[in-house]
Amino acid sequence: MTVRPDTPLLDRVNKPEDLKKLSDAQLTQLAHELRLETISAVSETGGHLGAGLGVVELTVALHAVFDAPKDKIVWDVGHQAYPHKILTGRRDRIRTLRQKDGLSGFTKRSESVFDPFGTAHSSTSISAALGFAVARDLGGTAEGGIGDVVAVIGDGAMSAGMAYEALNNAGGLDRRMFIILNDNEMSIAPPVGAMSSYLSRLYAGDSFQDLQAAARGAVSFLPGPLREGAKRASEVLKGMTLGGNLFEALGISYLGPIDGHDLDQLLPVLRAAHERATGPILMHVVTQKGKGYAPAENSHDKWHATAKFDVITGEQSKAPSNAPSYSSVFGQTLVEMAAEDDKIVAITAAMPDGTGLGLFEKRYPSRFFDVAIAEQHGVTFAAALAAGGMKPFCAIYSTFLQRGYDQVVHDVAIQGLPVRFAIDRAGLVGADGATHAGSFDIAYLGNLPGMVVMAAADEAELKHMIATAAAYDDGPIAFRYPRGEGVGVEMQEKGEVLEIGKGRVIQEGQRVALISLGTRLEEVRKAAEALSAKGITPTIIDARFAKPLDRDLILEAARSHEALITIEEGAVGGFGSHVAQLLSDEAIFDHGLKFRSMVLPDVFIDQASPAQMYDTAELTAKHIEAKVLGALGIAQIGSQSA
Repeated sequence: MTVRPDTPLLDRVNKPEDLKKLSDAQLTQLAHELRLETISAVSETGGHLGAGLGVVELTVALHAVFDAPKDKIVWDVGHQAYPHKILTGRRDRIRTLRQKDGLSGFTKRSESVFDPFGTAHSSTSISAALGFAVARDLGGTAEGGIGDVVAVIGDGAMSAGMAYEALNNAGGLDRRMFIILNDNEMSIAPPVGAMSSYLSRLYAGDSFQDLQAAARGAVSFLPGPLREGAKRASEVLKGMTLGGNLFEALGISYLGPIDGHDLDQLLPVLRAAHERATGPILMHVVTQKGKGYAPAENSHDKWHATAKFDVITGEQSKAPSNAPSYSSVFGQTLVEMAAEDDKIVAITAAMPDGTGLGLFEKRYPSRFFDVAIAEQHGVTFAAALAAGGMKPFCAIYSTFLQRGYDQVVHDVAIQGLPVRFAIDRAGLVGADGATHAGSFDIAYLGNLPGMVVMAAADEAELKHMIATAAAYDDGPIAFRYPRGEGVGVEMQEKGEVLEIGKGRVIQEGQRVALISLGTRLEEVRKAAEALSAKGITPTIIDARFAKPLDRDLILEAARSHEALITIEEGAVGGFGSHVAQLLSDEAIFDHGLKFRSMVLPDVFIDQASPAQMYDTAELTAKHIEAKVLGALGIAQIGSQSA
């Protein structure tokens, strides 16, 4: 059992206004206790740890200076916000993070008035903050009113184009708002005492020009190596244009870099800016991911998101499995194929390890491209690579590919370019909840002319689909697969190239045909076993392709069975809808076929384990069995109804 840390000051904080009763020295001690509590909580629940540890002091400073919830603090990305949740009345539930009926791993409007805007995908905070600022100035009636507005953008979120679009608009509208750039990518070591005292003196000056001069002059108080690092960080972010630095050219005042772990700097800067600002201000705060917990400081990727872990040793717990993860199968297979085909290139959007491409990056660095959090650019970049004669594999989570949909349509599909989309995290993903579920890709890709859409039933099928995508040059092609481990099937050394638009019969039966797309196939098998015990042996088909459909196989199944049921891990409008359209076009319904389509319900399903989420979605074996019995008109005694 985890030993809870001793937190006497934090125990006195029930809401942000309690921080205003503390001295600056006590706020420093509070930050220490808040860090310990964050580490302790995440060790029990798992979750995003590194980014949250990096903003502990910043969180304390913001709540000490601003007056939430009237002042709107928008955290981007929301997984930075665990310390914020602890300080805003949710400490008693912090050990329910990412669990069924527990706290969300991101900010969530329905969870707390202190979360004014949901931010589970990155790079939206400046747009949202500007919206609040304009609503305030136009007399908006948000709950609790609207005072000042703060956007805390970080963890790579400034690499997305949307952030710069918002900056451009914010500079033009010239509304009072605060943008905190949490720069945890170009970390500098904590500055020496002279810098802190220098900043404190100058930030107490009368004019805003002095405030900016303080930020520029403070760099000179760093030792040589640190001074160069700070200058590099500042120059990279400011960028030079003919009219001065980028932010100032956009009409946004720039302050920084500021040490984000030194409250003796943060508090005077925030207080001075809060007192004097008239328009938009961007404050560049430099932090260290994982700050204060050595394992997280030393391995950013591993501790960005973690399983439960031992606080003392840092050892993460992981359930043993004999099956490889789908992501690793994708990464390893692509590396093997790239060894034989030098036209294969890989693109991802800030998720090299999450998509399994870390090995590809190491083996073929010149053919690997991490475009940062810029899915739109990544898709168009892949399209031009395809037009240039390469074989691009664009590996993006289903939920994030939504951000590049316009480019999928206009730059890839309309031009018929052979971009290979590797869609990770398909279906319901568990603890990350509705914002990260891969619910819609079958529907949003399947409606595009010329798009081929595949879904792997297991890890062996995934290997075949990767080979199929590599061999396909007639247009765009996508293959989807879930998060986590495979089912433990035997793997061939090389993937087979599948015939486009052809499914496979798993089991011959009668009366009812079950057509599965994706990894619900295991649940279909279990349902078939239960039905066989009742004297009904269904035909089982693995569709493999959502588009193009295996017309012959589906029509034959429809004509030779009383009922036909499709099962998929996607929303309405996907595979089942395409099958229904085919059956309607061929007038199959005129002959009395009983057709049912099992899809995700028309609601956003909150976080839980994947098994719990699929039970909520009624896509488990017991629900498939019930659906069959209902379609056949067989009474169910003592069992759940569909």
